[in-house]
This record gives sequence, structure tokens and C-alpha cells, in this order.
Amino acid sequence: MIMSKSKEYSNGALTVVWKLDLCIHSAICVKDLGEVFHPRERPWIKIEAATSEAIINQVKACPSGALSYYLNNEKEATLEKSNEEIIKIDVRENGPLVVHGNCSVTLTNGNVELRERITTFCRCGMSSNKPFCDGAHRGAAFKG
Repeated sequence: MIMSKSKEYSNGALTVVWKLDLCIHSAICVKDLGEVFHPRERPWIKIEAATSEAIINQVKACPSGALSYYLNNEKEATLEKSNEEIIKIDVRENGPLVVHGNCSVTLTNGNVELRERITTFCRCGMSSNKPFCDGAHRGAAFKG
């Protein structure tokens, strides 16, 4: 099984997980909570720059699922609860297919990737990370 490359950023109470391969670079995190998210700096997440509540709300707005979080004292309960969710699928206008919920994806080469929370699938055919969306639909002026 192949897992997405990830990095964790913690303030002691909260840990934000960033999965590089899932990020479609929508920049919603940067636009809405710029004091925390600085893509041109390393580390790019300054977790001490806002309250845990503000960070959690912003992470929940991530359209690709590249950002997730867990409360350090509740990690086991959070993971257990997320496995019980019903999968929801949204078709974004002129954008990707968005799957909400944990899933496993079997790729054409037979590798299996486990995806948590949100997965975006390419509908325009232009992604360089197929079958996953990388945001190429915007430059391709995809309509659908």
C-alpha cells in the first residue's frame, strides 16, 4: 500500500496533518488564515499563530482533504469516529469529483492508496496526478 507523504505540525493540544500529494493548491487556507499558512516559508504552517479553534475551522474548509487535524488527547477517538462516517460524493461545477469519507483507491498499477476524510478525483483529464485532482482544471478552463 502507498500512503501519501505527510507532515505534522503540533501546538501540544492540536496536531495539523498536511498530505502533500492531496493538495490541489486552492489557497483557501492562505486566504482565510494567512497568519498560520505561509506556503513560501519552512515550516509553512505556523501553528502557534492562531487559536486551535480557528485552525480547526480552517482545516475543515480544505477542499481536497490535504489538511486534517486531531486533538492530541483524543486521537484514537477521532480516528475511530471517522471510520464510521457515511461516504458522500459531490460533483463540483467545472471542477473535481469530491469524495467525503475514508476510502481506498486501487490504482491502474495495482497499488492501493488509503485516503482519509476528503479525496478529490480529476474530471477534466488534465491532472498530472491522475486519478486525483491537482487543480489543472482551472488552467484548462474545464467546463462540466
